[in-house]
Amino acid sequence: MARFIKKKSLLKRINGLHFSIALFLGLLVLLMYGVTNLSGDTLDRKEEALREALNRGIVSCYSIEGTYPPSLMYLKEHYGLTYDENAFFVDYQSIGANIFPDVTVIRRENN
Repeated sequence: MARFIKKKSLLKRINGLHFSIALFLGLLVLLMYGVTNLSGDTLDRKEEALREALNRGIVSCYSIEGTYPPSLMYLKEHYGLTYDENAFFVDYQSIGANIFPDVTVIRRENN
């Protein structure tokens, strides 16, 4: 019975191995691309959430105290603002007690 079974040649085995390796590497590249893309989306969402939290804190301070917060530290201490300072830089410029402050959120590149 064994004489009717054809054995694969060495060339066909090597081609099959190359195909398997290429398929594995292709799937690995797709997985890494997906993870990187997902990570970027997460940072975008965090940045948007930080902007909203800053605006909410500023407006809350103005509605409660009648003046806008004098500094970013004031928002952190009195209104519980927290964010990842390694991922984002927040530039907070208070213009006056009753003028909405200039707030800029910049994503740090070392992430």
